[in-house]
Amino acid sequence: MIIGVIADTHSKMRPQALEALRGSDLILHAGDVGREEVLDALEAIAPVVAIRGNIDTAGRAAGLPDVEKLDYLGHAFYMLHDVKALEFDPQGSYRVVIAGHSHKPRNEWIGDVLYFNPGGAGPRRFTLPITVGRLDVSEDRVVGEIIELAV
Repeated sequence: MIIGVIADTHSKMRPQALEALRGSDLILHAGDVGREEVLDALEAIAPVVAIRGNIDTAGRAAGLPDVEKLDYLGHAFYMLHDVKALEFDPQGSYRVVIAGHSHKPRNEWIGDVLYFNPGGAGPRRFTLPITVGRLDVSEDRVVGEIIELAV
């Protein structure tokens, strides 16, 4: 199963991000969606599960949940917008913690948990790259990849 991961679009849906996410079985948006056209564009590619970020105060994005607890092929996922708001140790409960907010890509195993931040796909923040992510999930493993977009 291929899961595309995107965050911090801030109403900007880049064609390069859509192209990088093509072929995903599912897309996760880790918050700061912005305008609902972002979700519409992603849903044209694959089913989308999205959460609300700190800028999501109006429209469809305002009604998104703050967190999602998901399970794919036996792996438990916890998605929230800002990893600093994680108030528990996910070791032993979750295999993957997905977050956005910082715009900094992260693909890091700590113990048995993959901390994954696809980075920011919307407007550039400081000198950070514009990125999305991909998770290759099978019954026995989860492999994360950060994809830098040529913009």
